[in-house]
Amino acid sequence: MSRIGRMPITVPAGVTVTITEDNFVTVKGPKGELKKQLHGDMIIKQENGAVEVQRPSEIKKHKALHGLTRTLLNNMIVGVTEGFKKELEINGVGYRAQMQGKTLVMNLGFSHNVEMTAPEGVTIEVPNPNSVIISGSDNQKVGQFAAEVREKRPPEPYKGKGIKYIDERIIRKEGKAGKK
Repeated sequence: MSRIGRMPITVPAGVTVTITEDNFVTVKGPKGELKKQLHGDMIIKQENGAVEVQRPSEIKKHKALHGLTRTLLNNMIVGVTEGFKKELEINGVGYRAQMQGKTLVMNLGFSHNVEMTAPEGVTIEVPNPNSVIISGSDNQKVGQFAAEVREKRPPEPYKGKGIKYIDERIIRKEGKAGKK
């Protein structure tokens, strides 16, 4: 039995979960509304303020989908109550970010500024020129947009210049002068 899949998901107060017969789930909460079509083989039951996911058989495909379906549902509920956020740090001489309206404008050492507009449901904050906070209720959209921002100038191993996640550790290299 899946350790993650068998755990019930408690639905907090102020959150409504509706499940149709074809496993189309809608979760409404204080931070918005999320909709997702989950796999039709999984059995999703809602009772006594909790949601449970069960699998119809013990075949490998259903075992794999069991924990995944439960985690996707849990992420939807957490997203509409607390939300998700990713923090990015910009390192490098002259590298900086700023907001112009709803567009993130970054100076990353190229001959031009890099401009990115957030997708719907994702908000960008720039508390100082060297940090960017991306937040929203959909975990996948937040993570995807953060990865796209990081991709514009990934950190390099010699000086550590570039865009990295705040909790990411860059493994540094010595360079040519280090060999004697």
